Amino acid sequence: MPAGCSKPSNPSPTASCCATDTRPSARCCKQQEEFAEKIKANPRNYIAQPTLALSRVPTIVGEHFEGRHVDLRPYVLCGKEIYVMPGGLTRVAMNKGSLVVNSSQGGGSKDTWVLAPAPPLQEGQGQAQ
Repeated sequence: MPAGCSKPSNPSPTASCCATDTRPSARCCKQQEEFAEKIKANPRNYIAQPTLALSRVPTIVGEHFEGRHVDLRPYVLCGKEIYVMPGGLTRVAMNKGSLVVNSSQGGGSKDTWVLAPAPPLQEGQGQAQ
């Protein structure tokens, strides 16, 4: 994003020109100025964060597949030992090209399947017959 462009925590549909323009236009500069005023007026409504490079996966859209950006939130159990469970919550951008994966901003979720052999038997466990 060009300098001065901030990502609102609740973006409007017109807030994205700075993210897509390679050379800021007068329209983009005007939007930057307008958003700067909104941030100054109510800074708690905005956060700053870097744009992450998300993975893409094939996603069924209508009757065909399209690539969508996703992130995986693994389930980790902490106790005497730490255990990472197979699977997790995969959040998906519902709109083509979007990096927005959180459900409160229009993202969705996907089933996450982990295909792996059964874990080894623990001491004292017998094999099922």
